[in-house]
Amino acid sequence: MHKYLISLAAIITSVQAQEATANQNPIASFAPFIAIAFIFYFLVIKPQKKSLEDEKSMLDTLSKGDEVYTKAGILGTIVGMTEKIVTLEVNDSTKLKILRSHVGGLSSKLFEKKDDKKAEKKSK
Repeated sequence: MHKYLISLAAIITSVQAQEATANQNPIASFAPFIAIAFIFYFLVIKPQKKSLEDEKSMLDTLSKGDEVYTKAGILGTIVGMTEKIVTLEVNDSTKLKILRSHVGGLSSKLFEKKDDKKAEKKSK
C-alpha cells in the first residue's frame, strides 16, 4: 500500500507540473521571438528597403548630360539612354554602354561630399 501511495503522489505531482506548463500564456513563450523579429526589421530590413528606394528614385531621375559614376568606378557623362541601357561618354572618342542598374550615382554629389569635408577641416 505504501508503494502505491508514493507512486500516486508522483503521478499527481507530474500531472500538476504538466498543467502548470500548459496554463502558461502562449504569447509570453513567443515574446523573445517577437522581440528578435522587431529588432531584425528595424536594424536590417527597413534601412535596406530605404536605400533601395533611394537608388530607384536616383535611376528614375537620370537624364542626358548628367555626369555619373558606375558601380565599377567609371566616370562619364550620359549621352544616350533607353529603359535598361545607358550610354556614357568617358572621353571625346570613347562611349560605353552599361546597364542602367549599374549606375552608382551622380558624380557631382560624390565630389560635393569630399569638398565639404575638406572645407570643414580647413575651417578648424
